[in-house]
Parts: sequence; structure tokens; C-alpha cells
Amino acid sequence: MNRDGAHRTAFELLAHPEIGRVQVLTAWPELADIRVDVVKQLDIESRYAGYLDRQRHDIDAFRHDESLVLAEDVPYEQIGGLSTEGVVKLKPARPATLGAAARISGVTPAAITALLRYIKGGRTAQGVCP
Repeated sequence: MNRDGAHRTAFELLAHPEIGRVQVLTAWPELADIRVDVVKQLDIESRYAGYLDRQRHDIDAFRHDESLVLAEDVPYEQIGGLSTEGVVKLKPARPATLGAAARISGVTPAAITALLRYIKGGRTAQGVCP
């Protein structure tokens, strides 16, 4: 248990740079029989677990956003932050979803971000709310 009262597993404790195998074995002596190579692998995985969780969250958010429907009459030329090239690519294509827009050749991540901001914010000309 930590000072904050939360229980931690050996795996969670290994994620902290100041905690190593010796400290974990002090708390859980029954883990001493685990092979050293396995402990090293657990140590590596525990240190990256937080990053992997965030990446999974980002992927889930992207998948959700990817399915957002775009209106047929999106005023691409009026979306703040959308480059001229983005307008030139998106306007004639009139993609049905944000994911379809992202798959258009030449449409940049910045253009998708501007489009997402427009969709989620209910924005109109130059990014100003109605």
C-alpha cells in the first residue's frame, strides 16, 4: 500500500524508476523464485505500460472520431486553420466521414484536426461559433 492508501501490484511498483527488483522482493519474498530474465521483461513492460495505455486510448478516440459524419454542405473554404490545399482536396471529394477525409491523398493531419474542431465545435465561418 502506498502513502495515498492505494494498493499497488508488484508490476505497478516496477514502473517507478526508483523501485527495482530488490524493493519488490522485500515486499513480496515469494517472488524470488521467478527467473531473472522474466523479471527483466516484466520490468520493461511495466515501465511502458502507461504509454501503451495512453496510446490505446488515443486509438479508441481516433476510431470514434473517424466515424463522425460530415454534412454534405460543409463550407471547407470557411473553416479556420484549413489550408487552401485542404480545401482544394476536400471540397470536390465531399467525404461522408472524417475517416474518409483523412484517407484523401494530400489531406494533412492538420487539415483533419481543423475539420474535427469544426465538427465537434459546431463552428461556422473562420472557426467562430454561431
